[in-house]
Amino acid sequence: MDAGRVEAVIVRAPEFYGPGKTQGLTNTTVFNRIKKGERPLVPVSADTQRSLIWTPDASRAMGLIGNTPDAYGQTWHLPIDQDRLTYREMIAIASEVTGRKIRFSTIPLAVFTLAGLFNAPAKEASELMPRYGVDNIFDTSKFAAHFPEFETTNYRDGISQLLSP
Repeated sequence: MDAGRVEAVIVRAPEFYGPGKTQGLTNTTVFNRIKKGERPLVPVSADTQRSLIWTPDASRAMGLIGNTPDAYGQTWHLPIDQDRLTYREMIAIASEVTGRKIRFSTIPLAVFTLAGLFNAPAKEASELMPRYGVDNIFDTSKFAAHFPEFETTNYRDGISQLLSP
């Protein structure tokens, strides 16, 4: 792309959450468990800010970028709800949406590290876990400036859609 031999764009996204078969740690350990009536498992910290992208927003944004000629030759961070919430705040919204008090368990980093010694998928996951101990602030200001009409799904609406019967 930099050498000018191919026309391309690079798009980056934080962790996905959303409907259907969306795979992501937050969907698996928090929202899917809530939907099944199980206690959510929060990775590492319930009080760090998370940047998540609603899967349908990611699809629409990639389509928009791919159909915008002047977007080529650049790297884009896909749009997210700028109101970055903590897992504690997301679970509070889930409690409001479901009408029940949802308690959660926080899984310490050491548990992921230990599990990684015995299980290959856990080892892969454990390598990402330090990110969950600090705020995850994904900057999408370039996208917002270039595509100001693009509307993202806010966390409350996304969580409501995920947990609706």
